[in-house]
Amino acid sequence: MVANLDKNTRNLRMNSNEIDIHGALKKYFGFSQFKGLQENVIRSVIGKQNTFVIMPTGGGKSLCYQLPALLQEGTAIVVSPLIALMKNQVDAIRSLSATEGVAHVLNSSLNKTEVNQVKKDILNGVTKLLYVAPESLTKEEYVAFLQSVPISFVAIDEAHCISEWGHDFRPEYRNLRSIIKQLGNVPVIGLTATATPKVQEDILKNLDMTDAAVYKASFNRPNLYYEVRTKTKNVEADIIRFIKQNKGKSGIIYCLSRKKVEEISNVLQVNGISAVPYHAGLDAKTRAKHQDMFLMEDVELVVATIAFGMGIDKPDVRFVIHHDIPKSLESYYQETGRAGRDGGEGHCLAYYSYKDVEKLEKFMAGKPVAEQEIGYALLQEVVAYAETSMSRRKFLLHYFGEEFDSDTGEGADMDDNVRNPKSKIEAKDQVKMLLEVVRDTKHLYKSKEIVFTLIGRVNATIKAHRTDSQPFFGCGKAFDERYWMALIRQVLVDGFLNKDIETYGILKVSELGHAFIENPSSFLMSEDHEYSESEDDTIVAAAKSSGTSDEVLMGMLKELRKKVAKKLGVPPFVVFQDPSLEDMALKYPITIDELTTIHGVGEGKAKKYGKDFIELIARYVEDNDIIRPDDLVVKSTGANSSNKLYIIQNIDRKLSLEDIASAKGMNMDALLREMEQIVYSGTKLNINYWVDEILDEEQQEEIHSYFMDSETDHIEEALREFDGDYDIEELRLMRIKFISEVAN
Repeated sequence: MVANLDKNTRNLRMNSNEIDIHGALKKYFGFSQFKGLQENVIRSVIGKQNTFVIMPTGGGKSLCYQLPALLQEGTAIVVSPLIALMKNQVDAIRSLSATEGVAHVLNSSLNKTEVNQVKKDILNGVTKLLYVAPESLTKEEYVAFLQSVPISFVAIDEAHCISEWGHDFRPEYRNLRSIIKQLGNVPVIGLTATATPKVQEDILKNLDMTDAAVYKASFNRPNLYYEVRTKTKNVEADIIRFIKQNKGKSGIIYCLSRKKVEEISNVLQVNGISAVPYHAGLDAKTRAKHQDMFLMEDVELVVATIAFGMGIDKPDVRFVIHHDIPKSLESYYQETGRAGRDGGEGHCLAYYSYKDVEKLEKFMAGKPVAEQEIGYALLQEVVAYAETSMSRRKFLLHYFGEEFDSDTGEGADMDDNVRNPKSKIEAKDQVKMLLEVVRDTKHLYKSKEIVFTLIGRVNATIKAHRTDSQPFFGCGKAFDERYWMALIRQVLVDGFLNKDIETYGILKVSELGHAFIENPSSFLMSEDHEYSESEDDTIVAAAKSSGTSDEVLMGMLKELRKKVAKKLGVPPFVVFQDPSLEDMALKYPITIDELTTIHGVGEGKAKKYGKDFIELIARYVEDNDIIRPDDLVVKSTGANSSNKLYIIQNIDRKLSLEDIASAKGMNMDALLREMEQIVYSGTKLNINYWVDEILDEEQQEEIHSYFMDSETDHIEEALREFDGDYDIEELRLMRIKFISEVAN
């Protein structure tokens, strides 16, 4: 797709005709032909036109300014936000030329001697490409110097950073136009891999180049396979399993925090996977070293922070894993775009948990209201992508303003939803109802308020507009919130509704939507995915998502557990919890040592209850000729064991649980989780001193009797049973005391 192309075609040939750009392409880069829109863009730049390029990662954006820079008089300035990306590109350009000074970086990492060398090479006409951070361009001494030398053009890479509606807004980018004007009448080329229609408009306006020739490539990367899995407590095991199934292939894992990057890279290393961390907290030398190790294939994986980004140009990255869901679909698209840049296989796997989304919302709390609203709107799009059951490719491309036929489009079957479709139901009447509510509430509301209006739930906004007194309020209460949210997402992608970005996601009925109200037709919808994350479903979810759970063995293990529990006169969950049995049905442990690697099974519990279970599994493995997956034993880095020891020692000393939590930087919920893991693994914790303070003897007996007679130790069940008599913390503490005394 190319916009503005016809009216600019004449100009493209202005002075680019005399230059043999095909010969130059072969000479400098060794390619015999251009990719996609590259040739048109290059002719536009050589023709001194302002140019705007929207081209997905892997589409060959950098060549669009590198080749014109090498062919023209003067130095091209390339503005880039990533020091790592600058280094990578400078190295690549230098490798094409006999002169090292052909490309330089000008940023905060240089000392005075290095800065002087850069200036000298520019003055001597040696330097064709000068990579600068936007902050460097604000320095008066640099601007004054650049005014004194011939500049061929200015290229602004990652141009979406200019837009406050973009996913990676950087205020220093907003000043670029005024600085460029100080350099004289030089042409500008803006480039981005991810821009929604609103962001594109904002970039052109801010750079004052609404006359630019605009080149927009398709955002579809047909070789990428998109998949979303439930993020469980067992996520590290699932990641290791995935990596080992893709042995010898290069991959990137993205995490939200530096701490998580370090944790994951440590876990991978102790499990025999060559991986290095990469984040802004590492010094420049270490970052450069880790990047080079990855590029030179000395390591298979890089674990990186989403916030810092990876400025790499490695064509054969075979998978990109998102351990944490990113803050926007632009970030997600850009990061997944680092896979399969050579056109080969690229697997994009994201782990999704709504808890991660809530964490990201909390991070936004301290920001200005307008910024919070934009951040929240972008985050809701990520939630919609993760939870949708429609074609993920169609959903993504719609977000970037591109239509995609999910039946015949290139790469149509390359996602988990298309390969494992949910059954569809007729929703013609509900679509009509939804569109009428959006229309009749006068296009005032975002998705949440529209859903509340349909199901008849009041909030402050609905109250303020008196929508709760309208006859249509509650007209859709026959369906739940999840149903309506799923329908809104599908109706948006099908074009019956539009989402107004400038007003942070307010819904409006489109012309197509008004036509549907007048003349409804069949509309088949599929319900969104429901990601279960309850503490007892974690292994089940992991097993199901990877398709490796042995249901037959699981049934046999449950029968054995019931028999053992009956013999000992205890509830079945006291012997082993369901997640432990699920993990056994996944890993087939046949020795006591192997049993201790199972989720929730410590040495004590393995010795006390394990004999019958490993004998049953060994017989089952032999009878069914099962090849046991030895790689599923995930070794710990030891970080958790120091916490465990600290908790056990300080409970023995009868320290206040609040003090123990505080000393380890935990809240009470996190401490209770650690304590639960300790007792479920078979270690005793005597917390009578603490429980006695909050519950009297009679209350303790009542809860103890409940657990003794119950089929399950699920806290949700206990809360329902006691109907508000005890809070969640009291019940969890009593469950810890119960397991400790009865099971261990």
